[in-house]
Amino acid sequence: MNNKLIHTSFNPLYLLILGVTVLFSSCKFDSPEPLSPHDYGPGGKPDYSGRITAGEWNDLDNWEFWNSLMNSSEYSSQPSYWNFYTNNRISVLVQNNGTPVVNAKVEILRNGTAIWSTITDNLGKAELWIGAFQNESPSDLNDFSLRVNNDIQNQDLLLYQDGVNTINLTNAIINPNRVELSFIVDATGSMSDELDFLKDDLKSVINTVETENNNIDIYTSTVFYRDQEEQYVTLKSDFTADINSTISFIQGQNAFGGGDYPEAVHTALDVAINDLQWSQVAKTRIAFLLLDAPPHYKPEVLNSIHETIKSAAEKGIKVIPITASGIDKETEFLMRFMAISTNGTYVFITNDSGVGNDHIDPTVGEYQVDLLNNLLIKLIKKYSN
Repeated sequence: MNNKLIHTSFNPLYLLILGVTVLFSSCKFDSPEPLSPHDYGPGGKPDYSGRITAGEWNDLDNWEFWNSLMNSSEYSSQPSYWNFYTNNRISVLVQNNGTPVVNAKVEILRNGTAIWSTITDNLGKAELWIGAFQNESPSDLNDFSLRVNNDIQNQDLLLYQDGVNTINLTNAIINPNRVELSFIVDATGSMSDELDFLKDDLKSVINTVETENNNIDIYTSTVFYRDQEEQYVTLKSDFTADINSTISFIQGQNAFGGGDYPEAVHTALDVAINDLQWSQVAKTRIAFLLLDAPPHYKPEVLNSIHETIKSAAEKGIKVIPITASGIDKETEFLMRFMAISTNGTYVFITNDSGVGNDHIDPTVGEYQVDLLNNLLIKLIKKYSN
């Protein structure tokens, strides 16, 4: 694999992620090289921004590779282990005279009843599933139909292997400028360094984004989580354009607890997707999920995750996991199932920076290694332009 560390030129969105780059790593900072004077911020505090490296792999864009994994002897048990099934993919593109239609409601109906619902993204794309949480092979696609913005589409339904379902609308296009970014963060003891960096950097980051990106309205929210029987399970700060409110909340947090390996991932997801006030009219909705440990493996937990992921898809929220050191292969595949089901992508921190504990090699194809902050900038731009 020929990975390359990429250093990109300055971009106005760079500062959006600069202060939170190290948030998305469970690494312990071992200072791989001595800090120079410019590595210190106001008050003489160390600044490790822009050092963590990461890669990204979009299974939806590499579907043949994904299917080969699902059919391999080594990984074919992953769908039944997590009860996520991706063999009945329905891909939809909604346009108006060649222009992507954003925020269109798309549903799959089985005999007239909706079984999966989602919202088109900024590219006019939507991903839907038949039997997402149970293994089934529909014998007759005539039992299924597409409904877009409450109108039944009189065309044959195609599974992904047979093509993309292209829908052309003639009604007026509404192009919202609202961009919603939520950060769901493990707040157990291993995350203490990341939270400290976030407190130091986030205020200047969001201020810069707000002043340099007047063409979009950016709203941010956060959910911090630990585990059952900790001081708290979740704490949240809802969406707001008031940066002082967000920063005040974050500055009041600290990392502690989390003694066993699994954490309350399902509870944090439920709060982030179902309790936060996501807008019904937005161009972009992204939930970045940082974790270094899996959820508890219990039937009720898995059912909760399934329901929450289905709700995320229904609201048009892309779940983009960011995995750090400590995850195992099962957790990797769960994160990828979540991303696939919500039209998201998978981000993983790598060892290339020489910073922190060891990270497992992802089971993906060839990818490029980038600085994490640059990578997140690219993803935000891709899904908000």
